[in-house]
Order: sequence, then structure tokens, then C-alpha cells
Amino acid sequence: MTSALAQLVTVLFVPGHRPERFGKAAASGAGAVILDLEDAVAEADKEKARAAVASWLSAGGEAVVRINPPGTPWYEDDLEVARAHRCPVMLPKAEDPRAIAALGLPVIPLVETASGIEDATAVCRAGNVVRVAFGSVDLATELGVRHDDTLALAFARSRLVIASAAAGLAPPLDGVTTDLTGTAVLEADVEHARRLGFGGKLCVHPKQIDVVARGFAPTDAELDWARRVVGAADSVSTVDGQMVDLPVLERARRLLARG
Repeated sequence: MTSALAQLVTVLFVPGHRPERFGKAAASGAGAVILDLEDAVAEADKEKARAAVASWLSAGGEAVVRINPPGTPWYEDDLEVARAHRCPVMLPKAEDPRAIAALGLPVIPLVETASGIEDATAVCRAGNVVRVAFGSVDLATELGVRHDDTLALAFARSRLVIASAAAGLAPPLDGVTTDLTGTAVLEADVEHARRLGFGGKLCVHPKQIDVVARGFAPTDAELDWARRVVGAADSVSTVDGQMVDLPVLERARRLLARG
């Protein structure tokens, strides 16, 4: 499962205390499921959620587990479950590469604090990081801005994209879209994230999966352009009146690989 995490486009959160939803989530078409022991679970339900997640994993279910962050009363017990099943974990409030390395498991750091954004390069370069995700809602709360304000969070998003690339990671996963009233807001969020260089998105409802998958897929026009660029075959050529050199050729090849 670890190698597949680098290729994910859609990742679906499921509350850890709702085991009746685990199977439905696994069959939803999402690239991966995150069983959430953190924000989606009230304190009174933490133990129940942990037991449900352990049962699902013991029965052969596959998932990423979002554990509670270090320093909370539930961290050690959450981590024990993840280690027992050798499953990837999502670490919330990710800031310290030493804390990430100490997990001893494949990790998706959820970067959602100002300190995490400032130290994004070090976070991305921790040896067991397989992909980075953006926690837009928590960061916006810390900054005192709206979590759906793309301008206010543009720097943070771009910072994660650059840090991921510098560390040789796949493009990061964008944060959730909380608007479930239709598809317009989600489509706009996906378009914005893709333009900034993100490679996928965290989802909070199964109905978001197809929209996100389509939004991050190369368009027919992009694939047509890529085929013509690759077909030019020269290290330096012209396509549609634009110079094509090796970096442009490489982008075309990557688009075709995703298509």
C-alpha cells in the first residue's frame, strides 16, 4: 500500500467510531481510506473508535489511520494499533521531523500549523514520509482567516508544493472542501489546487470522489497537446507556435503517463 500512496488522487476520511461505514468507504472508489481517530471522534468515543479500527485492520481491511497528535492522551494507544498492523499513518499537526521519524511507519504528515508551514522542507525530508497533505481548516483557524479563502492560504499551499518537490515527493494532497451543497465549490477548489501543483485531495464525503478524480485528470486538450509534443521527437522543436525543449517534453510525458 505504501507505494500506492504516492499515486493517490482521492483520499476519503471516515470517522473511526463509525465501523458500519468502513466497508462502504473501501468500496467507494477512493484511492485510499483514512480511518480517523482524531478530529472526527469525540473524546468519549476515542476508545470505541480505536477498537473498531483495530478490528477492521485485523480482519484484513486496508486503510491509513489518522492518529491523534503527540502530547495527547490517546497518541500512544493509537500508535500501538497502527504499529501492530504495520499500516500507514496520517500525523496531524505535523511540524517536527524527529516526531515523524519516531513513528517507525510510513507517514502522511498533515501540515496544518504555521510552524509546520515554516518547517515544511524538513517535514517533507523526514525519511518515512511518503506524501504530504495540507490541513487547510486548522491552519486557517490559527491564522484567523476563512478556510475557504484561497488567496489567504495561497502561500501555504505553494510552500507545500515546493517543499514536496524539493524532497523528491509526489505532489501534495490538498485539504478538504467542507461545502457539500453541490459541486461548484469543490470543482473550483480542485482547479485552484491543481494550478498550484497539488496532485490530489482529501475528501469528506463519497460524492466528492468522482469530482476530484476528474478534476485532477489531464483534459483531452492537454493529452492532445502532450501527444503532439512527444511526437515532435526533437530535443528542441515548436508546437502550436511555442518552443518545446526538454523540460516541456518531460511535462508532456508525465501528462501522458497520468492519462
